[in-house]
Amino acid sequence: MENRNFQMDTQWNIIHYPEKPTGFGILILGDERHFVDDCKCFWTQNEGKLAIINQLKEKGYTIFSSNLYGRNWGSDNAVELAERLYQHVIRSEILNNKIHVLAEGMGALVALKLMEKMKHRIRSIILLNPILSLKHHLEQEKEHKFFYKKLLRELSLAHQMEQNVLENTFLSREENIKQPFDCPVKIIHVLSGAKSYNQSKLYQQLISGSEINPTFILPEKKQRLAIIMIKFFNRHESVL
Repeated sequence: MENRNFQMDTQWNIIHYPEKPTGFGILILGDERHFVDDCKCFWTQNEGKLAIINQLKEKGYTIFSSNLYGRNWGSDNAVELAERLYQHVIRSEILNNKIHVLAEGMGALVALKLMEKMKHRIRSIILLNPILSLKHHLEQEKEHKFFYKKLLRELSLAHQMEQNVLENTFLSREENIKQPFDCPVKIIHVLSGAKSYNQSKLYQQLISGSEINPTFILPEKKQRLAIIMIKFFNRHESVL
């Protein structure tokens, strides 16, 4: 069986099975394009992501992911469901109970909250082009009125708050990322466009003083992503 799709709390989830499992699991928390339905998911429909999935499976990783209410923007409901998915997978599969997390974009917001909730159950985290702060993301999008309004609608829906209340709440919030992290964290950023370079400066602000040095790669080197990820995950598997 290559993969299994199942529902939890109306949300579809997927487990990708390797041919020769090593007993290590990876939870994927996708960006705003991410989806899981009854037979597929974004990571199997996107050529670049599928290549990463296949290379991780070749190394024996069992990979699991959830639709997580779509564009959840780090909502508490999404964090709770991600934790429940972890519990379900650990009960139903033969896996080491300390998992790796691979979070992209918006998924980093869930990953950072999970890190606090699941301290001793997360082995390591890779953040790929992460959004680390909703406040900074809102400020960045403010220049683009159409996208800003769309983002506010999505945030309002995800966090179940009125748009004006939500805007004031998030924009006035002082966001400091809790450090030191409770597990090894790696940030990988694929550089493409001015927005991307602004984001890289933001990492330096948000994680200043930490031991994390983001890895920046050019778009034409994206095929190396899986190699970088596997190397990092491997490094944190010597202690079971």
